Order: sequence, then structure tokens, then C-alpha cells
Amino acid sequence: MEFFENFLAILFFTLWIMIVIAFFVVVIRIIFDIFRDKDLSGWGKTGWLLLVILIPCLGSIIYLLARGRGMAHRDAQAAANVREAQREYTRGLVEEVGGPAGEIKAAKELLDAGAITAEEFEALKAKALR
Repeated sequence: MEFFENFLAILFFTLWIMIVIAFFVVVIRIIFDIFRDKDLSGWGKTGWLLLVILIPCLGSIIYLLARGRGMAHRDAQAAANVREAQREYTRGLVEEVGGPAGEIKAAKELLDAGAITAEEFEALKAKALR
């Protein structure tokens, strides 16, 4: 019976540790959201920050109820911005490597390195432009 009580104590202790960690993560996310909100004035940011830091439990609940929808919208907008930046980066890589310009650039690099002759370069260029 003593083993079972010790096991339960460890289990509940672990559960509370996870709850505390989750709470700190939420508070930190709220603080980051306060600073990244462009619609909030400086005094508004100061007020929300003081509320969340001085009374973390109540301040977090109030913030999530009052501004949670905006927080979710800002998260979605940030994710969309990252996705668009990744698409632009990938599109740039494809344009750089692929297509006739990429083939001609690769052939020019081979010509400059001395790996191919000028005639071979012209043949590769003509093939790429077809």
C-alpha cells in the first residue's frame, strides 16, 4: 500500500509540475502578444503587462477573455506571413536553378572554370534556349 501511495504522490507532483509549466508558457505567450499588438497604445501595453505580471492567474484569464480572439488572429497572420515568405524563397530558388537562365548560368560557370570549351558552351546555351 505504501508503494501505491508513493506512486500516486509522484504522479500528482508530476501533474502539478506540468500544469505550472503550461501556465508559465501561457503567461509568456500573453506577454509576447502584448508587445506585438500594434493597435494597443503604450499605456494599454503597460496596463496589461502590469496586470499579467502582478496578478498572473487573474490577469491571464482576463486577457484571454478580452483579447484572445485578437491574439489568435495575430498568430494566424504571423503564420500566413511565414508561409508566404517560404513560398517566395522557394520560388526564388526554383527560378535561380531551373529554367533556361539556370542552365545557361551553370554552363557559364563550367566555361569560366575551364571544364568546357566555348563551342560546348554555345551548344548548351542553344539547347537551353530551345
